[in-house]
Amino acid sequence: MSYTKRVLEQTLANNPNEPEFHQALTEILTTLQPFVDANPEYEQAGVLERLVEPERVILFRIPWVDDAGKVQVNKGYRVQFNSAIGPYKGGLRFHPSVSLSIVKFLGFEQIFKNSLTGLPIGGGKGGSNFDPKGKSDREIMAFCQSLMTELSRHIGADTDVPAGDIGVGAREVGYMYGQYKRIRNIFEGVLTGKGLTYGGSLARKEATGYGLVYLMAEMLRRHGKSFEDQTVAISGSGNVAIYATQKVQQLGGKVIALSDSNGYIYDAAGVDLDAVREIKEVNRGRISEYLNYRPNAVYTETRSQEAQTTGSIWTVPCKIALPCATQNELHETDAKTLVNNGCFAVGEGANMPCTLEATEVFLRNKILFAPGKAANAGGVATSALEMSQNSARIAWSFEEVDQKLQDIMVNIYSSIATAAIEAGCEDNFVVGANIAGFKKVATAMMQQGVI
Repeated sequence: MSYTKRVLEQTLANNPNEPEFHQALTEILTTLQPFVDANPEYEQAGVLERLVEPERVILFRIPWVDDAGKVQVNKGYRVQFNSAIGPYKGGLRFHPSVSLSIVKFLGFEQIFKNSLTGLPIGGGKGGSNFDPKGKSDREIMAFCQSLMTELSRHIGADTDVPAGDIGVGAREVGYMYGQYKRIRNIFEGVLTGKGLTYGGSLARKEATGYGLVYLMAEMLRRHGKSFEDQTVAISGSGNVAIYATQKVQQLGGKVIALSDSNGYIYDAAGVDLDAVREIKEVNRGRISEYLNYRPNAVYTETRSQEAQTTGSIWTVPCKIALPCATQNELHETDAKTLVNNGCFAVGEGANMPCTLEATEVFLRNKILFAPGKAANAGGVATSALEMSQNSARIAWSFEEVDQKLQDIMVNIYSSIATAAIEAGCEDNFVVGANIAGFKKVATAMMQQGVI
């Protein structure tokens, strides 16, 4: 049995009942196998055994009091996965689905994503099964302060720098930062995605969505295509989806569909982004309210289990698909539907939104497919730029940050394309991203000894 396969089987057995983590492990190690097994120095140094095991896992309770005076308790997680190339860096997710498996999968992916940015940041991730929906600002503050009371002892500007993720925006980051500063009595860049008045970076809010489109635009350009006059379906309607929509529209594409956890809208005339932003960013409403602005649009509810495979947003015919909602939202049936409807490019704006089976459909049909660890790296890249500004006590203009982001995303595409060619798998950007991300981390691990 090969070294890579042996480590994969051992790791799956040692981490039972963690399906999301298993999926990430399988996807990454399977694609790395030919490369790793051809370079025996990795086995001699035990790189894979150390890579798949987090350096530290922190589990804690988060007690807080709701507006009715009742004590609530949630679970808190922080997985500090790998610090070979820099301090741990990765978001905090607040969502009822958050579990150790999900946090470990996200943290493992983050190692490779952060490596691809070319910036000195390691991989980590965290969060809680807390649901911010329907909570008052005071309840959000109480929860965030309680979480940070525990988390503050494990993080720092040169140790671990969390950021936002699903359910964690500027409001939540602000409350957590305030509590960190209060407890530690230090003003430092310990969180990214901060408000502009206290160390945040311009273009950070737009970065993940913009970065996704910048990388896809470069991929399309290298293959004689562009966003110009193409129909685009984007799942989600949060931060990533909104700014991906904005950038696609700026590049001449027509976004015709957006979604949330309840359903999706289809607007043949092209999505009215101002309406979506008012619904989501101002009113914190549901995408179904879009029909109040554009009555000629069509709304389809997709909450049922059956709808996930027969009535999803991916039944909308489009040329380019950008899944920007959550993990495993795009299934094998969806992938086949997209291919049959003439879709030629897919970019993962979310973390692992495509199942392994869906990814295989895209690769088999020669779809230009950009995996999330490359395509959505713009957010964490700009977070690292925020860290740099904080350390130097300076603030760059929006244009400066945006240009740096574009350069990073173009460089990511170049590195994954080159790695794919060198591996004999031209245009297989899954293989390219995993190898390119792995090489830098593995080299650093071996040079630092067995730790």
